Amino acid sequence: MTDEAAMMVALEEARQAAGRGEVPVGAVLTDARGALLARAGNGILQLRDPTAHAEVLALRAAARKLGNERLLGTTLYVTLEPCAMCAGAISLARIARLVFAAEDPKGGAVLNGPRYFTQTTCHHRPQLEHMQAHAEIAGGLLREFFRARRN
Repeated sequence: MTDEAAMMVALEEARQAAGRGEVPVGAVLTDARGALLARAGNGILQLRDPTAHAEVLALRAAARKLGNERLLGTTLYVTLEPCAMCAGAISLARIARLVFAAEDPKGGAVLNGPRYFTQTTCHHRPQLEHMQAHAEIAGGLLREFFRARRN
């Protein structure tokens, strides 16, 4: 699966999450060859779990599938810059690459906020890629979701 294809799947997961009333964030995890390991959208409301962010759900599914908490050589694609909780989980899972679309100036922890992967206490730092070509699409999903909630 190419980066483009994986991000398109993550965007579809985000759309499905919005359809369930969840904040539209999607995530896809691929192995070193690009094969799909897991995909998820936010599930906080559905699962009644504050940790059920798309990233965490994808990491959990892949760890179960592989029978290993270390997801070495994998790439995580996310439609929104991960928060501090998700950045911590990404580090602990030893994700090789993190590719995300939209920045999150308010809640993000990669380019914004605590910049988790630059902290001296961070044990593992993935290669970071900001897929700006899809930032407007991912950001548009979020803006529309919150606009509808305000009306």
